[in-house]
Amino acid sequence: MEDEELQKRLRGPLMRLGVHYLTTVQEAKANGRARALDPVAHFHLTNGARMERLNWLSDRSGKGLTQSLGMMINYRYRLGEIDTNHEAYTGEGRIIMSSTVRSLGRAGG
Repeated sequence: MEDEELQKRLRGPLMRLGVHYLTTVQEAKANGRARALDPVAHFHLTNGARMERLNWLSDRSGKGLTQSLGMMINYRYRLGEIDTNHEAYTGEGRIIMSSTVRSLGRAGG
């Protein structure tokens, strides 16, 4: 945590992996519908949120570092988009995300 050079070198690849994990959808065995691997992501996406921003080293607690390498994702609920986002996820298995999150997944941040 104290090595800033190492943090800089790891940020891109780990952010890219974080987005990959958060946006990976598997088919649920019970009903055949899409389900995000991450249970918290599944909860928010089912409720119509979009993935807004992935934050690097925002939880430096022991638990935060162990569970997510210190990264945290923000979800955004926009009243006019909730139904559309919900249907995209539950009906098509498509995750709605901001262009910032999308670009992190492609370029590594």
